[in-house]
Amino acid sequence: MASHYLVDAHSQEADRRMATHPLVYLTPFHRAEMMHAVNQQVFRGNIPSQKAELCWRDFEQDCLTGIWAAVNLPEKSFIRCIEIARSHVATLGVRTLDSLHVACALELRAQRFWTFDERQARLAEAVGLDTTS
Repeated sequence: MASHYLVDAHSQEADRRMATHPLVYLTPFHRAEMMHAVNQQVFRGNIPSQKAELCWRDFEQDCLTGIWAAVNLPEKSFIRCIEIARSHVATLGVRTLDSLHVACALELRAQRFWTFDERQARLAEAVGLDTTS
């Protein structure tokens, strides 16, 4: 998501994917991830804080106009996250938040799972999610 608002190695691909006008779920967890991603760029010195604020405003505007499909965190996401951990973490080495992202997608019955994180993609594929763009 952040690659759609910030220029990075994945921005062109993120923009290409978004141009197809897919239904992309946005939970409160994703909103928190977005804020962290933008401000990590400030911390690393890649963008000034003013640019971070503009990115956040653009994101908020897109939320208001419906580019993102706002949903609540699915009720059973953490239960599914634990199940995923039991089945896949020992072999794939994914972290809790990776498992939670995948668990949310499963609980929301997402048609597709997009990520630029290789471990997260392997986990999504292992549980049967479509990771093709």
